[in-house]
Amino acid sequence: MRVLLDECLPRKLKDRIVGHEVTTVQERGWSGKKNGELLRLMHGCVDVFLPSDQNLRYQQDLSATRYSIIILVARDNRLMTLHPLVAHVQQVLLTITPGSVVEVSSAEASTGV
Repeated sequence: MRVLLDECLPRKLKDRIVGHEVTTVQERGWSGKKNGELLRLMHGCVDVFLPSDQNLRYQQDLSATRYSIIILVARDNRLMTLHPLVAHVQQVLLTITPGSVVEVSSAEASTGV
């Protein structure tokens, strides 16, 4: 799958997600884009968007998206905080369907849910 990491996430998180083509917003030259524009740019070139903005689903109309969104829910965006979520993200990537929005939280990662 083609996975896009939001610019607020650490770039090194990209190396932790294996078996997928992972790029960052910065690598695509989309830094500084507002969410609405960024979501439009992703159509056709991304299968999964990986942000940490929990309000994204309430601020944007996601009903017409052809890609999936996995929202990382953690106390901060540091790599060591997000690293425990990676295994759960990997599991979600195996089953997620286009247009889905899934939240992955540190509580799920610690309980194995």
